[in-house]
Amino acid sequence: MDILESVVIGAGQAGLSSSYHLSRLGIRHVVLDADARPGGAWQHRWDALTMRDVHGVAELPGALPPARTDARANQVVPAYFADYERAHDLPVIRPVDVELVTDDDGILVVHAPQGRWRTRTLVNATGTWTRPFLPRYPGQETFLGEQLHTVDYPGPEHFRGRRVLVVGGGASAVQFLGALAPLTDTLWVTRREPIWRDDDFTPEAGAAAVALVEQRVAQGLPPQSVVSVTGLMLRPQEQEAARLGAYAARRPMFSRIEPHGVRWDDGTFEPVDVILWATGFRPAIAHLAPLRLRSASGGIQLDRGGRGTTAVKDPRIQLVGYGPSASTIGANRAGRTAATGVRRYLSDEARALSA
Repeated sequence: MDILESVVIGAGQAGLSSSYHLSRLGIRHVVLDADARPGGAWQHRWDALTMRDVHGVAELPGALPPARTDARANQVVPAYFADYERAHDLPVIRPVDVELVTDDDGILVVHAPQGRWRTRTLVNATGTWTRPFLPRYPGQETFLGEQLHTVDYPGPEHFRGRRVLVVGGGASAVQFLGALAPLTDTLWVTRREPIWRDDDFTPEAGAAAVALVEQRVAQGLPPQSVVSVTGLMLRPQEQEAARLGAYAARRPMFSRIEPHGVRWDDGTFEPVDVILWATGFRPAIAHLAPLRLRSASGGIQLDRGGRGTTAVKDPRIQLVGYGPSASTIGANRAGRTAATGVRRYLSDEARALSA
């Protein structure tokens, strides 16, 4: 079986950026993507999400970003990614459902039902969308209404006339409330008091947020999302929900779930028809478990004080879309850094073999 110089797992923004830079460096590689079509997680977003609603899609290297219009994000971004793959002749293979990555006497082996790939290095760009986090609460299984996570969100019309409890303190929860409050009765609960910001989200502010995530990754701790440390802002399309009091009436978490609603700590009952869990995601890295990359603290420690993409425990492995690069803020930079890390490892390996 032919041994590649690198394999990229995932063809979202970070994966495509990595492939672009690997190609420019002349590194022979393939990109394995689980989806049948280009677009990464964007193709799975809800129809009501427009390009004006998203936090911004950073341009891929060597290309202009898509325009901020009222067009559907789940159509515009996948088309943008597809054009990019064609324009740069990126070696994407799909669909490939990677199950495991193992070590065979110093060679990494990527296992999938569609085949096996042997490689000297690996760039993991699987992101978080396939691992929605759903917290557990007493009585959750008894609820007779509907429970949905962000990944299942069907758009605001689905909830018209139903009492919706939105759970979560991040940007998705704010967006959901903005869309739902003008249509139906909403409640908002979070574990912590939301932190709001009313200043412009400048590049400097974005860099500061990324730095906070880098600190955790440098210590080998499980990463927080970049969005979780930026603070919350209300956009123009959410002002009507704010006028209706959707954000001011935020309550702390309930103590249990019952068949027709939730019970608060003080014993009072709140009837609801739908629980919408905007509770975030976790890194999709279970396929890397055989490589034992996690630290004792539960995360994967990266080099350069958390600013790099190389796994400290195994320099063959680059992680993009993980920690500080798990958003469009850091994805492009991470792709370039990962490609450089791959080249460095291959050069070091070549020198060691010739010594």
